[in-house]
Amino acid sequence: MLSILIPTYNYDASPLVCALHELGLREQVALEIIIGDDGSTTHTDWMEQATSMPDVRVVRPDHNVGRAAIRNLMAAEARGEWLLLVDCDAQVEADFSLSAYVRASAQADVVCGGLRHPTFNPNPEASLRYKYERAADRHRSAAERMTHPYKAFTAFNVLIRKNLFDEIGGFDADCKEYGYEDALFGVELTHREVRLLHIDNPLVHIGLDSNVEYLLKTETALRTLKSLDGKMDGWSNIMNWAKRIQRLHLQPVISAIYRWTRPLLRRNLLSHHPSLLLFQFYKLGYFLNLS
Repeated sequence: MLSILIPTYNYDASPLVCALHELGLREQVALEIIIGDDGSTTHTDWMEQATSMPDVRVVRPDHNVGRAAIRNLMAAEARGEWLLLVDCDAQVEADFSLSAYVRASAQADVVCGGLRHPTFNPNPEASLRYKYERAADRHRSAAERMTHPYKAFTAFNVLIRKNLFDEIGGFDADCKEYGYEDALFGVELTHREVRLLHIDNPLVHIGLDSNVEYLLKTETALRTLKSLDGKMDGWSNIMNWAKRIQRLHLQPVISAIYRWTRPLLRRNLLSHHPSLLLFQFYKLGYFLNLS
C-alpha cells in the first residue's frame, strides 16, 4: 500500500486530496492519504469533508511543530510500505501518475518525480518567486536531475520506502523554521549510498508566495542554513561562495556593498520586474552579514 503524506498549514488542499484519491481509484493503486495539519488557524473546514472519503485521515499535533516534524509525525502514522510526500500547494495534471511511481519503486528506494510551474504567472505580486522557479524549471528534467541526483532531491513530490525513512529517523528536527530540511535529507541519502532514481512524473507547484513573503522566506532559510553549523558544507552554493569570499578576505567589502545597496536591492526584488542576478547578490550579502 502507498501512504500519501500531505503537510499543510493554513492552506486548503482539498483539490489535491480529491485528485489523488480519484487517481488512486482510476489506476487501481491501493493507498491511504494522511493530512498533517501543523497547527492551522485558518482554512481548516475542508479537512472534515476530506476525511469523509475512505482511507483519508488527519494527523493534528496540539501546536505548530514545523515542516520537518510534521512530516515525521505523518510517516509514523503511515501503514504503507511506501511513503509519497507531496506538498499541499501541488496540483495534479494529466502527466502525473501513481502507477509510474509503483513501477519505478522496483528500481530504487527513493524516487523523485519532479515539479514544474504554470506557463504564465497568475499573480504579478509573485513575480520574484515565479521568475526564479521558471528559470529553475529549465533544469528539472529527470535526465538533468540524475546528473546530481542527491543534490536534486526535494520533498515536494517524492516516493520513499518507509523502512528506509524510519531507519534514517526522518527529517532533521533541527530544521524548525523554513528551509533545508529536504536538502539535509539528500545529504543523508548520499552518505548511505541509497538507490535514488529521478523520473519525469511532475506535480505543478501553484502556491507561489508574494515577493514580500518570498523574500522573508529566503531570509529565514538563510538563517536556518547558518544555524546548521556545517551540516551543509559543500552542498550549498551560497555557503560555497561565502567561503571563497572569506578565503580571499573580501567579506568586509562585499558585506559593506550589500548594506549600502540593500534598500535599492529590495526595491528591485519587490517590483514586478525583479532581477535574478540581484537576487543572488542579495542572498549572498544577507548570509555574509549573519553573525
